[in-house]
Amino acid sequence: MVTVLLTALGVGGATLIGSLIGFLFKNPSQKFNDIILSFAAGVMLAAAIIGLIIPSFDYHGNWAILIVCGGIIVGAIILNLIDRLVPHMHRLAGFDGEKHPDKTASLNKVLLFVIAIAIHNLPEGIAAGVSFGTGDTVHALTVAGGIALQNIPEGMVIIAPMIATGMSKKRAFLIALCTGLIEVVGTFIGYFFGSVSGVILPVVLSIAGGTMLYVISDEMIPETHSHGNQKWATFALLIGFCVMLVFDFFLG
Repeated sequence: MVTVLLTALGVGGATLIGSLIGFLFKNPSQKFNDIILSFAAGVMLAAAIIGLIIPSFDYHGNWAILIVCGGIIVGAIILNLIDRLVPHMHRLAGFDGEKHPDKTASLNKVLLFVIAIAIHNLPEGIAAGVSFGTGDTVHALTVAGGIALQNIPEGMVIIAPMIATGMSKKRAFLIALCTGLIEVVGTFIGYFFGSVSGVILPVVLSIAGGTMLYVISDEMIPETHSHGNQKWATFALLIGFCVMLVFDFFLG
């Protein structure tokens, strides 16, 4: 349990570290945002496949393929339903250069922004926690490390848009802290469900993988390919994917 606690704090703290780094960049370019977010998507993609989806095949024998594929689709559907209730992260964050965020954004908009970030961070925390249910601590730490690694650039890109709306640095920091705490909670939720039963574990693993794949495809890739920086974004994603492969090769 101590390892899980430290992992939860590490995964959540990575977002906060990224946010602190984000304060160092006064006016980051759109290309910079697209590149680091794509790098995060690449790491996240590898973590979903290597750390969640592939391990879920080790259970239930001939039924594994149906359970895994079904879990992936269910995870995507769940996140899609939630996504319909809350505005997209990139719209609230003001990533779209054609839109100019209202400098006097209301508290309701700020709260929606927090919820939108939670949609993306909660499944990541669950993915980190559920990996411990496999009983392979080294493998679980690899998955959690990959998620933490992609949380740093993700944390970096959420700071500038918030400050651009006229939000104070103090409030932006508190919101970043909340997003990190959400991942801590998600880690414990994932650990609980992953350790309850060997029957539940592969289902939870595949669902967590499906939510991560959904976020990558529905949010991250379209966002980073919508400003004319798609080539840079593509190579950044591939580099992020390779970094996670190296990470898994030496520690997995």
